[in-house]
Amino acid sequence: MSQSGTPVKPSRSEFLQVRGLRYHVRHWGNPDAPLLFMLHGWMDVSASFQFMVDAMQGDWHVVAPDWRGFGLTERTHSDSYWFPDYLADLEAVIEHYAGDAAIDLVGHSMGGNVATLYAGVRPQRIRRLVNLEGLGLPSAKPEQAPGRFAQWMDEVKNRPLMRGYDTLDEVAARLQKNNARLSDERAAFLSQHWAAKDEAGLWQILGDPAHKQVSPILYRVDEMTACWSRITAPVLWIEAKDSDIWRFFGQHALMREEIDRRIAFIPKAQVEFIGDAGHMLHHDQPERLAQMIESFLAQPA
Repeated sequence: MSQSGTPVKPSRSEFLQVRGLRYHVRHWGNPDAPLLFMLHGWMDVSASFQFMVDAMQGDWHVVAPDWRGFGLTERTHSDSYWFPDYLADLEAVIEHYAGDAAIDLVGHSMGGNVATLYAGVRPQRIRRLVNLEGLGLPSAKPEQAPGRFAQWMDEVKNRPLMRGYDTLDEVAARLQKNNARLSDERAAFLSQHWAAKDEAGLWQILGDPAHKQVSPILYRVDEMTACWSRITAPVLWIEAKDSDIWRFFGQHALMREEIDRRIAFIPKAQVEFIGDAGHMLHHDQPERLAQMIESFLAQPA
């Protein structure tokens, strides 16, 4: 991104019908160049990868969808979002652009979780995989089920709301509150893609509030690692040294030992760390991250 906040590599938008929803897909680069798919995280959008794409040196056709209920992709017509839907949505997008060919796939946070699960469920579809802090969640216990179902039903009846903002500057300030490393120029760019004006003139975050509802389905780490163990592609696992993702795990925060235990299920994993970066490492260190990803993708099979 230039000093003025203008993207070095402009993106273009396309809309597809994906499993009954109008899906927004963002593209960068030459359509005839090698495909590279990028998957954003929770409460984020595809434009979030702009800084990293700008820093990439190779000739790539980057394809980055907005997940259902995020960005410019249509919201669901039900009360909730189910994680397996992301897998099926991803497969539909991959088949549309790549047919049966094995692809290179990058996923951040929730997108990293989807990408890594998909790589184990459809190992033949992935050539190389990059996981950016897609750690999964703490494992739930069966005795949590009654309370979780009750909480979910309560939240369905009283759906969460998200506040609106008077100006884009306020949206940018909200982004910088989440990430103090985010420059004014980058925050201003992201705010234009992270929010849109409603009929009342307020800027609303482009994320369905239903994403904030608790899931009634308990998270089972053993099922996740069973999928990870079937991955045949080389995997580059990248974490930020100053990540604050732990705050989402409460008192059951994942410890280093548990993260390493999970990574050990991936047959061919290369683990790297990026300094002076938090969970939004593609915003904090896009140049370093782009270099690491391109070096990994260029390795011989």
